[in-house]
Amino acid sequence: MSEGARNASATGRGLLPEGVDTPSVLRAALGRHHYLADEGLATAAFLALRLHRPMFLEGDAGVGKTAVGAALAEVLGVSLLRLQCYEGIDASQALYDWDFPRQLLHLRAAEAAHTVAGEVVDASALEAELYDRRFLLARPLLAALEQSPSVLLIDEIDRADDEFEAFLLELLSEFAVSVPELGTLRADVPPAVVLTSNRTREVSDALKRRCLYHWVDHPDFAREVEIVRTRLPHAAARLTHQVVTAVHVLRGQDLLKPPGVAETLDWTEALVALGADSLEAEVATVTLGSVLKYREDLERAQRLDVTAMLREAAAGA
Repeated sequence: MSEGARNASATGRGLLPEGVDTPSVLRAALGRHHYLADEGLATAAFLALRLHRPMFLEGDAGVGKTAVGAALAEVLGVSLLRLQCYEGIDASQALYDWDFPRQLLHLRAAEAAHTVAGEVVDASALEAELYDRRFLLARPLLAALEQSPSVLLIDEIDRADDEFEAFLLELLSEFAVSVPELGTLRADVPPAVVLTSNRTREVSDALKRRCLYHWVDHPDFAREVEIVRTRLPHAAARLTHQVVTAVHVLRGQDLLKPPGVAETLDWTEALVALGADSLEAEVATVTLGSVLKYREDLERAQRLDVTAMLREAAAGA
């Protein structure tokens, strides 16, 4: 446990580090770790830490939801445990499992030792040894309870099914799990929990009620320019302005997947790798695969008046 987190917990400030007394201070702290949050997101994060409530972030893919968890872990000085959800995930894959190969090796070694010593194997005692904590493999959810305080990032919860949601709701209510062979394992300090969703399906109202909700939108022009400058300081200022302007134009089109901040960064990085210090029509066309990920979107973009789009971008620079 970091000293700041320990002091925060002791003084009833949740997981907030010493000196972080307002959302604006937390926002500045996130900025020092290269995450530029808006006021709404900083407030939601502040309250989640202060009240020990999970934070539920929804928004389009690529707007920076996942990065919130990593930035909070850096600000708090604690471990980040990430659970990537997917269709079919169940409790054993997210919580814990037994290390069967190590258990088998221990069993054989114990039996061999008893044989050499001429002793009778005590089956019940040996079985108890096999289900010792050292053979338990902690998956992200259990690890987050044991490594307290920590930040638990449950990414893309919308990909999991209703049964897993119900299990998760119970865990987030108690911050404890029952392992039949070991008993109840409980967090000394509940982790800071960040859940994200790309809204591929609706998450249950019961889970949302347990959380502080925030919709993460695409940033405005000025903040997106600042994000690119922070993440890619070696990119030319003119190129940064032009790329962000072009991305905002693309977001205004009827695309299957509008580009997020992640794509803005990818496009800028690709252009820098090609030695570009400004966005020209030819290089913009051949690098569109950095910012658009569907064939239909590429075809729509290629039908745009690229020259006019770049003229608008140049004016913005």
